[in-house]
Parts: sequence; structure tokens; C-alpha cells
Amino acid sequence: MRVVSLVPSLTEAIAVSAPGVLVGATDWCTHPASLGVVRVRGTKNPDLAAITALRPDLVVANEEENRAPDLAALRAAGIEVLVTEIRTLDQAFRELDRVLRACAVPARPRWLDDAEAAWTDLPPLEPRTAVVPVWRRPWMVLGRDTFAGDLLARLGVRHLYAGHAERYPRIPLDELRASGADLVVLPDEPYRFTADDGPEAFAPVPAALVSGRHLTWYGPSLAEAPRVLRAALR
Repeated sequence: MRVVSLVPSLTEAIAVSAPGVLVGATDWCTHPASLGVVRVRGTKNPDLAAITALRPDLVVANEEENRAPDLAALRAAGIEVLVTEIRTLDQAFRELDRVLRACAVPARPRWLDDAEAAWTDLPPLEPRTAVVPVWRRPWMVLGRDTFAGDLLARLGVRHLYAGHAERYPRIPLDELRASGADLVVLPDEPYRFTADDGPEAFAPVPAALVSGRHLTWYGPSLAEAPRVLRAALR
């Protein structure tokens, strides 16, 4: 089996579950750190010629992270493409199972069971109302139907734009400041918010800097995500 992954979190899931199956991954596929495969540029600008040259049996993609024209071009080249849709935690578990079966993983991996157990009967934090920026210049926040929003809700954090018509709306900073949120959640990806870049825009509202990998990735990191996120959100 020869697989190319165009989704960082799925790259990690495949690599730890089926060592040796991956032959290509994006430049953004940083986990596991020891991954030694051909790099095929980014999620939005994959090197289609390089992918084709790898002769994969399967390319794994995601409807949000990857562009439909690129996936269509791979299919036109005779390559099978599996496209995931993950907007909730329950979807993530179903899609991870489907991806691993497609990659010929012989048995359900232990980390997937651990991840499901970690999110079962989770005591919620004290209820908070938050805005969750994912980009700056312009400011963009979590809107409706997002995986990260679902994880936050399970932890007791309601984000104010969950009912917005767009999934990642652009909201002026003045409006965000006047939203009435009692918390700002700042992940370190896709925009890398830090203690010196982000919290100052919302002061005196408290800011929680969180791991983007634990908030937005669907893979082995889900097993430790509740503990990591709860610690950051307290």
C-alpha cells in the first residue's frame, strides 16, 4: 500500500497506525517528527506532478483543507482520492476509522480507543463565553459547524459566532471587543498567536493561549486533547 496524505492530522494518524504506508505528505505534516517521506508542498498548493510520480494507491484529503480542483486533477490522473469531512468529534472518529481501513490498517489502533475514552463523560469546565480568532489581519473567528467549536462546546466553552452564517467569518476588531465575551481563545495555528501577539488586542478580557494541534487536529492528539485544553482554558 502506498499512500499520500494531504492533511497533517491524518498524516499523523496513518503514520503511527501503519508505519511504512505513507510515501508522501505536505510540508505542514510535522507529526510524527521522525516522518521521512517525500514532501509535496502545501495543503492548498500540492505538487500534483510529484504526487503522481509517487504512484500512490490512495491520496487522503479533507474537504476543508484541500482544494477541489487539485483533487479532481488527481482523480483525472487515475489516482484514488479519499476525501474526509470532519466538523464534529463524532465525525472525526468515524472518518478516522474509515481512513485507517482504507489504508489497510489490520486492526483498530489503541490510540483511537484511548481518544474516544478521553472524550467520554467529560466533566465540563465552568461555563464560559468566548470569541475564538483563527487569523489576524484581517481578524477571522470560528463560526458555525467547526470541529474546534465542537471540542470547545464539549469543554463548556460557548463561542459567540457558532450561529454565524459563515464557518470562518471576518469580524472587525471593534465588534469582537464589544461582543460581551468573557474569554478570548487564541490557538497557535493556523495563525500563531502568542503571549505578545493577540491578547493585547482584547485586554482586559482574559486570553487563553491553546495548542492548535489539540484544538484542530483529528488524530492521536485527541487522546490527550481534553487534558491539555482544560489546563489552558481554566
